[in-house]
Amino acid sequence: MRGSGWKMLFSGMTPSTQAVNIDLHTLESKDYIVLNNQLKQINAQRDADNQIISINPDTLYFDFTNRIIKKVPVKLLLSINYQRQFARSDHIIIKPEYVTLSGPANRIREISAWPTDSLKLSNIDEDVSTRIKLKPVTDGSMVVFPKTVQIDIPVDEFTEKTLEIPIKLINQNYDIVKIFPQKVKITFKVALSNYAEIDESFFEATVNMNLWRNKGYSTLPVTLTRVPAFCKIVSIVPRNIDFIVKK
Repeated sequence: MRGSGWKMLFSGMTPSTQAVNIDLHTLESKDYIVLNNQLKQINAQRDADNQIISINPDTLYFDFTNRIIKKVPVKLLLSINYQRQFARSDHIIIKPEYVTLSGPANRIREISAWPTDSLKLSNIDEDVSTRIKLKPVTDGSMVVFPKTVQIDIPVDEFTEKTLEIPIKLINQNYDIVKIFPQKVKITFKVALSNYAEIDESFFEATVNMNLWRNKGYSTLPVTLTRVPAFCKIVSIVPRNIDFIVKK
C-alpha cells in the first residue's frame, strides 16, 4: 500500500471516470492521507468539465498495527452544586458502567478509563437523570462504543439527627475495663427519606485498648467503624473517653 499511487472509486461519477490515482507517499511518515490536499493533482487527471470540488470524508486512515478490544470504566467529569439542605443521597449510577475500545494495541493498553464530556449542574434540589456524550476520539484509528451513557444522580433534602451509640472495646485483654462515658453522642446529616429508619444499629463506635497498652494513651479516641454511606457525620461527643483498668 505504500506505493506512489492508489486507485479510488467515487460513486457519483460515470463508470468511465470513476477511478482516480491517490498519492501514498505521505504514508512513509504518517498513517493517514488528506484527500482534499491532493485535489489539484487529482483534477489534473480529469476533464475540465468533470472536476472534483471536495471529498467527504476527506481523510483516509491506514492501520499498520495490531488491533485489540478492551473494556474500560466510564469516568464521569462532574461539577455540581446543590440548593441549601440538599445533597446527593446515594451512589451515582452510570449505564453502562463500561465502554468498549477498539484500536491499536499500543494505544489501547495505555487507557484505563474513558471520560465523559463535562457535566455542570447548579442549584440542584431533585434527582438528576440525563444522557451525556463520551469524549470523542481524536485518533482516527480508535473506536469507542457506545457514544453516550445514562447518568442518574439521586438527590434528597438532608436534615440533622442525633443518636447515642454504645462504645465497644476492642483488643481488651484484661478482666475489667470501665469506660466513661459508655456511650458517645453522634450528630449526622441524613436524607429525609431515610430519617425514620436510621437508629443506633446502623452505627458502631469503638475504642482500641492497644493505644493504652502499646502507646501509653491516658484517654482513648472514639472511632466510628460503621457509618451508613448515606449519612454524613457532623460531630462526635466526646471525641475521647476516660477508662480504668482493673487486672
